[in-house]
Amino acid sequence: MKNCSICKTARALVKIPSTLEPSCKECFFLQLETKVHNTITLNKLFKRGDKVAIAVSGGKDSTVLAHVMTTLNKRYDYGLDLFLLSIDEGITGYRDDSLLTVQRNREEYGIPLKILSYQDLYGWTMDKIVAQIGLKNNCTFCGVFRRQALDRGALLLNVNHIVTGHNADDIAETVLMNIMRGDFSRLSRCTQIQTATDQTIPRSKPFKYIYEKEIVMYAYFKKLDYFSTECIYSPNAYRGYARTFLKDLERISTTSILDIIQSGESYQSNVEVKLNQEVEGKVIVGNCERCGYMSSNKLCKACVLLEGLNRGLPKLGIANESKIRKQHGEIKTPAIQNFKQLSIDREIKSPSLN
Repeated sequence: MKNCSICKTARALVKIPSTLEPSCKECFFLQLETKVHNTITLNKLFKRGDKVAIAVSGGKDSTVLAHVMTTLNKRYDYGLDLFLLSIDEGITGYRDDSLLTVQRNREEYGIPLKILSYQDLYGWTMDKIVAQIGLKNNCTFCGVFRRQALDRGALLLNVNHIVTGHNADDIAETVLMNIMRGDFSRLSRCTQIQTATDQTIPRSKPFKYIYEKEIVMYAYFKKLDYFSTECIYSPNAYRGYARTFLKDLERISTTSILDIIQSGESYQSNVEVKLNQEVEGKVIVGNCERCGYMSSNKLCKACVLLEGLNRGLPKLGIANESKIRKQHGEIKTPAIQNFKQLSIDREIKSPSLN
């Protein structure tokens, strides 16, 4: 094995996946942490005094994110107040086990933890949803509910920023999925490192340029405590096909992942002016009239899906949303905790953590 290409003295033990350069462990750790630090500072993701919720699941990405954010906050004196925010989707034999890892991370890093469950928020667990909908479209429900649950958890924690463990592979997969679906409206924003509206808390991806392999190696050599089992309901997910294709491309060229991200960024830049001119004013983002969450329709996507579940017709929320919107006033279903009220309560006090 050659000497480290960075320090030139220590014996190399790994190859950095994004460059294939040989590196010793310590230099590998430092280059990953420095890359994340540069991403944070160049994009001005935080300001001193920010309260930041780290979305954690117990998996490798979020566990490494919690470790790196804690490390960088101390090393560079960001002045951030960090919290752990975890969502319990209600998947027996998967999420209940991974939450034990999250609780151990709370003790290790000394960061407060808040856990919110689908059962408490929506009256449903993913186990119950899959029993109704099957494995074909279950990820649609989980994705919509999870995104909204993170915003609700952030309000309860009284934080003003959320960071997620989405890595370069995740973003490249999303670009490919949007191309395959012909969903160019999402393609124009899926590579953004930070997303926010006037009604939602900013959400950022500090790992945007970090390969999944780098995260796995970092967790392994740092001996971090993480949960490695994949979701039992995801084998049939559409993302899996994009992931397989991306891995094939990576075998041909190690830069494929970053090339795809750059392509998405270029598309975003090219359509930005056009979107501002042609789309702005046509899509009006308001509030869901049932729960108060942001929505361009009368009901937000979460309430549409919840309506179908509570009526025993879960596929209506996927196949024909217009029917749900036309009929939503006819049948009363348990409402999600009002989002506007959470925003008001947030200004008054921050509830105690779990």
